Amino acid sequence: MQKSAPRRGSLILVSLGLLRVVATAHGLAVFAQPVFAGAYLSGQYDRLALHALGADLVSYLGYGQLVITIVLLIIGGPRWPLPATLLVVAAETGQYVAGLAGALDLHVPLGVAIVAGNVVLVINLWRPQTRGVSVSQPLSGPEPAPGEAARGSAADGIAR
Repeated sequence: MQKSAPRRGSLILVSLGLLRVVATAHGLAVFAQPVFAGAYLSGQYDRLALHALGADLVSYLGYGQLVITIVLLIIGGPRWPLPATLLVVAAETGQYVAGLAGALDLHVPLGVAIVAGNVVLVINLWRPQTRGVSVSQPLSGPEPAPGEAARGSAADGIAR
């Protein structure tokens, strides 16, 4: 049974790596959408087809990202990417419908929120803490006992 723990840890790292790659591609596709829309609005009418194709790509990548976060949750990886991805994908689905309906009063501000949400999501996925590495942990030395954590040392005058 001891071999399963390192194997599970490896599976989590591989899944997290895949999630990072897919989420980054997803974020780049989302970031390209306002570029295509802006080109269309500036008179390059063929860019609307690229914007529509980009919407399909964003949707496919978002749903793929959602599947990876579900797998990551099932195998014991970090939990927070699932609700964050679910929120982004739900917003993108609403964005897709609003775009098809021509509801620009909803489509444009929702697009801004989606770009911002994807940027925050991708940045947080690439942080070391997402992999389980805490930057606040000391590099060496024993952990203080629970009772000692609240007491300071008279020698250094610093509360720990």
